[in-house]
Amino acid sequence: MEDYGAVNRANWNSRVPHHVHGYDLEVFREDPAHLWHVMRFDHERLGSGAGHDVVHLQCHLGTDTLSLSRLGARRVTGLDFSAPALEVAARLAHDCDANIEYVLSELYGAVDALGPERFDLVYTGLGALCWLPDIHQWAQVVAQLLRPGGRLFLREGHPVLWSLGDPREDGLLVEQYPNFEAPGVPFVEDHSYVAHDEPLVSPRSISFNHGIGELVTALMDAGLTLTSLQEHRSIPWNALGNLKYDDGTGEFRLSSGSNTVPLSYTLQASKCRSAL
Repeated sequence: MEDYGAVNRANWNSRVPHHVHGYDLEVFREDPAHLWHVMRFDHERLGSGAGHDVVHLQCHLGTDTLSLSRLGARRVTGLDFSAPALEVAARLAHDCDANIEYVLSELYGAVDALGPERFDLVYTGLGALCWLPDIHQWAQVVAQLLRPGGRLFLREGHPVLWSLGDPREDGLLVEQYPNFEAPGVPFVEDHSYVAHDEPLVSPRSISFNHGIGELVTALMDAGLTLTSLQEHRSIPWNALGNLKYDDGTGEFRLSSGSNTVPLSYTLQASKCRSAL
């Protein structure tokens, strides 16, 4: 396999200058109570995080990470493989007087970079797992980072969504890509998911899908217990290009009459406490 890590890191590094503007970071600086819109959707299920040590894996510009800090977490750490992204995240945290530690590391090196059993909560947000080829190895990392009694909170794009191609002219959605873990699928996309004029310097990426069953089995094999799994008919961006914005939730949905495809899901799992 081509070095997916190098390809994807270059791709995400090239997105950073565009995302700095597209993520509207100034709102965080102006409003100390502002939460990232994704976190506002998650908040009811996530809870406050008060008194917890939290790590946000694949944190990018740290908008979710900063939101976790604002929700009352005791200590917050963000981990990502993009140095330019972490520079932006650290600057944002500093400007907002948030005590957040940012660590540069590939996901699979997180335990070596952070240390084992350091966290009460592992948080992973949307659009993260699709850049990783091995969901079992990811689950082992999560389990090793958690303290006994700790939990994983994951919201992610649904594997059914990732398997769909671009909508056809007749509006039909057609499965085009693997619905299960398979060799990486290469893409060349000149623009990211935020509006920008100049094309990406590194437009190539390699993506991987992971079925819900594969994910749950991987977590169970890693010793975690599934506590919640909810599928959602919405997602925070216009993932298919023809979704309709829902003012009530701040998310995008399929048009009326086509509300048949899950677009995202929320999963929670816990690590058993050690026996006395």
